[in-house]
Amino acid sequence: MKNNLIAVAAAVPALRVGDVAYNTESIISIIKENTDCGVIVFPELCVTGYTCADLFESDLLLRASEEALPVIAEATADTGVTALVGVPLRYGNKLYNCAAVLSEGVVKALIPKSYIPNYSEFYECRWFASGKEVRGKSVTLCGDKNTIFPVEMTVPFGVDILPEDPVTGAVLGVEICEDLWIPDKPSTHAALAGANIIANLSASDELIGKQEYRRSLVSQQSGACYCAYIYVSSGTGESSTDLVFSGHTILAQSGKLLAEVLFPSYPHVEKTLVDLGPIMHDRRKQNTFDNDFAGNYRRVPVRMKAAETDETDISGMAEIMKKYDYPIARNPFVPAGKHARDERCRNILQIQANGLATRVRATRIKNLVIGISGGLDSTLALLVCAEAKKIVPDIHIIGYTLPSEGNTTEHTLGNAWKLLHLLADESYEVAIGEGVNLHLSQLGHELAYQGEGDVTYENAQARMRTYILMDAANMKNGLVVGTGDLSELALGWCTYNGDHMSMYAVNASVPKTLVQYICRSYAMICGNEELKEVIFSICDTPITPELTPSEDGAIAQKTEEKIGKYDLNDFFLYYTLRYGFEPARSAAYALYAYPELAKEDVVEAARKFFRRFFTQQFKRSCLPDGPKVGSVSLSPRGDWRMPSDAKVALWLEDLDRG
Repeated sequence: MKNNLIAVAAAVPALRVGDVAYNTESIISIIKENTDCGVIVFPELCVTGYTCADLFESDLLLRASEEALPVIAEATADTGVTALVGVPLRYGNKLYNCAAVLSEGVVKALIPKSYIPNYSEFYECRWFASGKEVRGKSVTLCGDKNTIFPVEMTVPFGVDILPEDPVTGAVLGVEICEDLWIPDKPSTHAALAGANIIANLSASDELIGKQEYRRSLVSQQSGACYCAYIYVSSGTGESSTDLVFSGHTILAQSGKLLAEVLFPSYPHVEKTLVDLGPIMHDRRKQNTFDNDFAGNYRRVPVRMKAAETDETDISGMAEIMKKYDYPIARNPFVPAGKHARDERCRNILQIQANGLATRVRATRIKNLVIGISGGLDSTLALLVCAEAKKIVPDIHIIGYTLPSEGNTTEHTLGNAWKLLHLLADESYEVAIGEGVNLHLSQLGHELAYQGEGDVTYENAQARMRTYILMDAANMKNGLVVGTGDLSELALGWCTYNGDHMSMYAVNASVPKTLVQYICRSYAMICGNEELKEVIFSICDTPITPELTPSEDGAIAQKTEEKIGKYDLNDFFLYYTLRYGFEPARSAAYALYAYPELAKEDVVEAARKFFRRFFTQQFKRSCLPDGPKVGSVSLSPRGDWRMPSDAKVALWLEDLDRG
């Protein structure tokens, strides 16, 4: 398993305007204290201070800042760190606002700011020229006679430079402050040329509402470019003559905010991890993300080391994420905050209901036939039918509860009937025991309900229920609404041509870990106390298909005891489908997200998941239609095409190596 994790930092040093020596020492101190990072980004013009104003015309200041670069670069020697610092640079008859790329003890490159703001409080054009046309150049820097760099050095100079580490695969794109705020962002071109980490050295003054706008800019750009984005702005050490600077620091990856700080104490270093694996997966997957700009850039070799740990593989990667407090959700399908979670639940239900309503209008079949078990999935499907009826008022909901004598408990049957009473237009109970027993006896099968249930007995019940629902739909000119969810399809926890089949599967892309939240969210806003009470009761009931005999009227068959916890299964499902993770990487993420679990337990859960995922593809290859609601789906007509006879050996071997 390749370590694609790189520790990155956004650093706001203690700063004195115009005091190059003080600023140099402050920057060097941060580099030396954070050699665990592969990349450290400092603010715009941090060597001199952004607010030097007409002091930028001083030859003394410019010479001092130029001589400081090799001194700062020396701090990166033998560290594996690439540091980016902001510095003014003379070239020809112009002055440029630049990012100096420092790595392996030397100045590797100088990248100028492309867009120079000259409006409102900004008047940079008074001192700096635009660098957007500077390509293919190099600049000669004079070494400081008092350091180990007494000689001149020639350094690549231009906006056409991408610092690259060939070992880790990290490629840096650099832009400076205003470059992010314009339509044709340099980072877009850099990303299309291969940059997977964008650094922005900024000096953005603090105004009401500006923090939120910066955050949205950084998050959106990291998402649009499938990259990590490190944004760091000048701190309060800058002059407050007319402006205040907040040291706003934002670290994001692929649209997700990883870390943020405003008005920190100085010096301040904000660290996080960047995982290049998901970034490169998304770029390969999105065929519209090309690399047509690659030929427009020069690659400059640097060192951006991977995050280090004392341990290796699965445990080591989990330890790295723990060290940097990397934000990994235990339930990646479920938003963390209640407000965001409720909004997600409402949106999903709306998508489901509109998908079903559209199918009703297209087929002109207004009778919806649905089997209600008193479990979570059928409850959600019934709620979808009820919401679809609000869109198409002449929808007629026909509900069936199909108990199996000796298996179905009074608790689940009672909840099923309460739901039907509250939401269905017609309700029926059809006991399946007699039909199942007759069918099995005709096959010469021992009536398993008299002893231990077997697969034949369990599947006969599931198929009998589907058989009844399909025939009822024919009889009533109806459409059978499926209830099975995404997690069951991933694991094959459904009976082929039984509950696996329907005429429209409304829950097909809703994971089990989210089903309960959608039901609870609906209960809280439905305005019906009786409905709220029964939904909460269903949500608190253990997940079960009730295909084996109950024990003294209590649920005996608990799904998670057979196939493992749904939260872990959904965790593996998400990272396998969304980011193409190899099993060992998924296990490492899970080990970090579930610190209460031992590595052996996580690996065994992963092995069970991948075995079932591979062997059950044949069920997914013939799924009924159903609406996609999120970024992950298993529809054979959409997101997931996989041969039913593919072998899992390579995936299990990856876990063994971990």
